Amino acid sequence: MIGNLPKEVLEAILETIPLEFSVLDANDNVLGWNKHETRIFKRPKVVIGRNVRKCHPPESLGKVEEILKDFKEGKRNKACFWIDLNQEDKTKKVLIEYYALRNYDGNYLGCLEASKDITEIQALSGEKRLLD
Repeated sequence: MIGNLPKEVLEAILETIPLEFSVLDANDNVLGWNKHETRIFKRPKVVIGRNVRKCHPPESLGKVEEILKDFKEGKRNKACFWIDLNQEDKTKKVLIEYYALRNYDGNYLGCLEASKDITEIQALSGEKRLLD
């Protein structure tokens, strides 16, 4: 990052960006997340510090472990998939992306999991110009 953002500004950015994310450390423990009140995948605050294996449903855990293993071994830096999620009597198309977090030397620091409801994006057509 270029520049030095005050903590208050950085926190405002992380709550404003149009996606929700969770962050794991290099040992797969949950460090935190944004958009606590409005998350697609809600979780209680007691999850902070817990190993991610205790937070994922059994049917997806094997894939999560494979992604994290590949990140640690340097085999990949990103994993992307999407699901149809039935929530509040509506089906949402949710894009989920995992990113390896690495320092400038390429050492693995952890994982960023980013999720976004892309239902409205998929319905776009044509163009809408700035301020139209």
